[in-house]
Amino acid sequence: MAKVAIVGCGAMGSVYAGLMVSAGHEVHAITLWPDHAAAMQAHGLRVEGASGDRTVPIHASTTTDGIGPCDLVIIATKSFDVEAAAKASLPLLGPKTPVQTIQNGLGSPEKAAAVLGADRIAIGVVGGFGASIRAPGHAHHNGMEMIRFGALAGLSRDALETSAEVWRSAGFTVALFEDVKQMVWEKLIMNVAFSGTTCATGMTIGEVMNNPDAWKIARGCSLEAIAVAKAAGIKLDVGDPIEHVRKLGSKIPDAKPSMLLDHLAHRRSEVDAINGSIPAEAARYGIPTPMNEALVAIIRAREATFTS
Repeated sequence: MAKVAIVGCGAMGSVYAGLMVSAGHEVHAITLWPDHAAAMQAHGLRVEGASGDRTVPIHASTTTDGIGPCDLVIIATKSFDVEAAAKASLPLLGPKTPVQTIQNGLGSPEKAAAVLGADRIAIGVVGGFGASIRAPGHAHHNGMEMIRFGALAGLSRDALETSAEVWRSAGFTVALFEDVKQMVWEKLIMNVAFSGTTCATGMTIGEVMNNPDAWKIARGCSLEAIAVAKAAGIKLDVGDPIEHVRKLGSKIPDAKPSMLLDHLAHRRSEVDAINGSIPAEAARYGIPTPMNEALVAIIRAREATFTS
């Protein structure tokens, strides 16, 4: 049994937490949503969907106070909260505690490394979950397709394997990567296709794929990311990249990506780390990215109207 802290236990983090508790691990769920923490502490955490339906007792709070050193720390916040989450994670670290950062887009592992040290950090990439919070203390997910980890810089293979075993014991299929850029970009080309497009249209992933106009935008965003990856010398070992994107999307057609869910709740999204990362990277190579730039502008304009 491992002692695990999940810092940023929202929709995705709650799925991780529920299955890890079911596997016998001691899991501490830290979330900034007081109602979610209170519901988990009082009634347990319910996780239902592709993995079944379970309610498990769990340690839940809004801070890391009093938890102490853990065997594994998972930072599952939004990308813009990673630095604060890393600072909050300092009391959770023992001498050799690995930290897995699991965010969409680019840049989060480096933010955590600046606080915690690069030799602790494992970059995590997950996909095909379609997770959401149905109510405080209740998470749902449509699938659990992709779990990948790789060392940022210096984390030993043994530590990477040991932390991966926590996930495997909870029923997740985990792949470990030496080439972390490949790992990240193979997911990113899907994120940029569906995150911004669903957010701008209000459609599910399946609806985007089935609507010619929406799919034109989604495909265009992905093609821009693929062009940047090629210019950067990043290997994409997925066959036809667009078919790869459609295959992954077809497994969770009813899913609403987190960017759309954030906008439906009038919360700030991760547009800068996802679709916004493509123009930033493309500028190094002189590659035009009009599709991603337009979506980013639309989404930022919508966020400017939010009052909460």
